Amino acid sequence: MAPKKRNGYRLLGIDIGTTSLKAAVFDENGTRLALKSRDYTLDTVGDFIEFDANAYLRMCDEVIDELTQECGTLDAISVDTQGETLIFTDEDGTPLCPAIVWLDNRAQEEAESIRERFGNEKVYAVTGQPEITAGWPASKILWLRRNRPEIFSKVKKIFLLEDWVLYHLTGSFVSEPTVQSSTIYFDVTKKAWWDGMLEFLGITPKMLPRIVPSATVVGNYKGAAVVSGALDQIAGTVGAGCVQNSIISEMTGTIMAICVMTDRMPPYRADSIVPCHLHAIGDKYCLILWSSTAGMALKWFRNNLAEQFSFKELDLLAKEIPAGCEGLTVLPYFCGSTMPKYNPLATATFSGLTLAHTRGHFARAIMEAVAYTLKQNLDYVGADEVREIRITGGGASSPLWAQMKADVTGRTLFTLSESETACLGCAAFASVGLGIYPSIEDAVRAMVKADRKYSPDGTDYTEGFARFCELDNKLN
Repeated sequence: MAPKKRNGYRLLGIDIGTTSLKAAVFDENGTRLALKSRDYTLDTVGDFIEFDANAYLRMCDEVIDELTQECGTLDAISVDTQGETLIFTDEDGTPLCPAIVWLDNRAQEEAESIRERFGNEKVYAVTGQPEITAGWPASKILWLRRNRPEIFSKVKKIFLLEDWVLYHLTGSFVSEPTVQSSTIYFDVTKKAWWDGMLEFLGITPKMLPRIVPSATVVGNYKGAAVVSGALDQIAGTVGAGCVQNSIISEMTGTIMAICVMTDRMPPYRADSIVPCHLHAIGDKYCLILWSSTAGMALKWFRNNLAEQFSFKELDLLAKEIPAGCEGLTVLPYFCGSTMPKYNPLATATFSGLTLAHTRGHFARAIMEAVAYTLKQNLDYVGADEVREIRITGGGASSPLWAQMKADVTGRTLFTLSESETACLGCAAFASVGLGIYPSIEDAVRAMVKADRKYSPDGTDYTEGFARFCELDNKLN
């Protein structure tokens, strides 16, 4: 274990999402010392969604300098990023085109070519990804080869966003398994490149980074150790304290995201689109589930039908309504349904509406629907050993909603004292890289602090959940 510093350590976690960057400094006890953020806008033309690759680096440099001035010399830096965003460079690391963002959908024909060559079941067996989409890096590499041969012929290094930042900070061409899991050219069972896919894409292992575990020191930046991080969702679940199979994370923001730790990759199911990533911890895997509308559904209701009410006021109205909303049932599919049923054509539905229903009924019915979706997903992946859920996102600020989820799922819920869980997860990786803690699990025990506890209180949602499932089966 590293010797304790008299004034404490300064551990920087950088979280690079789709349209924002957050950077926070923590000490070794998980106390946040400072936070900086940057918002940015992607360049979108039709199916093409890009961003200046060097702009990511400039933002990182800016926040590192600002936080160093505010907090003093940093001891370690770790980074988590969105998955699948690609940067193609020459041998010297100079970008040959803008970064192709994960949302980019240009490579639909190439995804179909990969599907025809390998099939979904084979791709899942090797990579843990149950579907082949235009968003995966493999599809985009094949698109570049077919449609921009003048660029493809010059490509010597292929980066994901985390790799790109680590390369900038240290000069080391390295990556880690969690972020590579959804490339569909990385073998998650062997933690190595999938030679058959590389050959099909027309690339070689030399064009790809060296793989190291999460929480590994890969270099130095201005005196601070630079430590490998993780995919943003996995960094967030680590920062929420989920380092054993019995604890999972659930985030209700615009969408709902659920991360479930498991010891093995589930068997292939043709009807499933639940991806299985490598986890940052040892030989564990992580199932990542999401619903495309969660908090967004409640926001739609407020913005269009309850404009004069705050979310807190809607909470108070909903609290006066009995569980089950006196027969009002909502399917919250404002943007289609994703998991456990994938149906992009599904729409939102309000059923059982009578003259007796009020604004409070509507608000509560939407909240219940999100809780039912959480239960559906846990039932779908067979998460029987889960005993505790760590909740984050805007939905975690509602005691009513948290209690509702506890009662619907029959699990104990905890909110967290730190809202920037992905940054905290990176700080935990940084602490392990420095040797402050011997493992990620030890770092989490020391640095992550639960806040409020919600235990099931006996409120019965059986009838409401049954109505929800029946309506879902009929219409979705």
